[in-house]
Amino acid sequence: MVFTPHTPEDRTRMLEAIGVDALEHLFDAIPARYRFPELRLPPALSEPEVFRELVARAGRNRAAIDTPTFLGAGSYNHYVPAVVQQILWRGEFYTAYTPYQPEVSQGTLQSIYEFQSLICLLTGMDVANASMYDGATALAEGALLCVSPPRGRTKIVVTGTVHPHYRSVLRTYTRGLPVVVEELPTPASLRTTVEDVEGALDDSTACLVAQYPNFFGRIEDLAVLAERAHAVGARFVVSVYPIALGLLRPPGELGADVVTGEGQCLGIPQSFGGPALGLLAARMELVRHLPGRLIGATVDREGKRGFVMVLQTREQHIRREKATSNICTNQGLMALAATVYLSALGKAGLRKIAELCYHKAHYLADRLASLPGWELVGEGPFFNEFAVRCPQDPRAINERLLEHGIIGGLPLGMFDPEHDDLLLLCATELTTREQIDRLIDVLAEHAA
Repeated sequence: MVFTPHTPEDRTRMLEAIGVDALEHLFDAIPARYRFPELRLPPALSEPEVFRELVARAGRNRAAIDTPTFLGAGSYNHYVPAVVQQILWRGEFYTAYTPYQPEVSQGTLQSIYEFQSLICLLTGMDVANASMYDGATALAEGALLCVSPPRGRTKIVVTGTVHPHYRSVLRTYTRGLPVVVEELPTPASLRTTVEDVEGALDDSTACLVAQYPNFFGRIEDLAVLAERAHAVGARFVVSVYPIALGLLRPPGELGADVVTGEGQCLGIPQSFGGPALGLLAARMELVRHLPGRLIGATVDREGKRGFVMVLQTREQHIRREKATSNICTNQGLMALAATVYLSALGKAGLRKIAELCYHKAHYLADRLASLPGWELVGEGPFFNEFAVRCPQDPRAINERLLEHGIIGGLPLGMFDPEHDDLLLLCATELTTREQIDRLIDVLAEHAA
């Protein structure tokens, strides 16, 4: 379609219609000093020159696919099977918008239905929605599901081993609401026990929030935490790392009432930090409080299988300004990626990847523990990442590793000054023995 600019006559008629004398008056609300800032742009370049400049800048990036990386903490370098992109790039999926006309969106509805079914199987829950933006917002929504001011349940208790970014988003979500968020201190063991939560749970507690595995990679005893939360009438919310569920028992079997998680690891590349995929599943008793949409399977009047949007009570086109959900656009595409990924791997494939992550992380931990001055921190089993105490500043260590073409771990001092000497390291199925050995050699060389 050819773009046709407005003529002076067009602009005059539009200004008269809205009662404005000049176009500039539309910007009166913006302070004058901000209307025409000095941009200080470089001289103009030709298209080939711009292309060369962009290629040169892109070449400065360190891609996880071709660089040894030991950085996790919520975003993980997993292999994405070719079939995922092949299906995602099909036009009927790639350009589709949220299905507000579900009767003509049967393919999209079926993919969402399969996604919800797979997430229920993975988490051991009754019902799952599609889809949230990321793991942090999914956790916030999951916690708010449990809040009930009429019952006096307005306190959310969060363990100190939940991802700091997730806790920050939860604080943002609850700001201005009649909700109290109580964040527990991080235990020295980096693993929450029932004793850590005992004093915070009472009759005002809406839910207890934990992570599985937790932010430090440690695997907590969900069953005892769930039992303690339920003893005071509170619900139990668990944020999961889906790949770990290929090896660990699903939280639904351990007493969870709401399960959330980050689905980036399910067939979605890291892509400089996004997009991600939020997972949210719950017990059937909470189904009418779920955000987003729910898809169900049915038959038409001719007996043919079909799919319908059975619940979307919180969507913006239903409740307008009272809506609490606006889940659309590319999140359907991200849900499709997870669906294709899980379908391609199957139960056995997911377990194999989980086992690789587990064993490679333990090989890495054993090699690091053998270095002078390095010490594993934390108690209990861990999955694919762990904290280690460093003999030098973790930031300086990361800088030296980068000089050798290695992406190091996450310095934990950025979240807690008491952890200023701790580094969070990660291994996935893409981490090779050669990369781990090279990391150890570089660390040993600099220590010497």
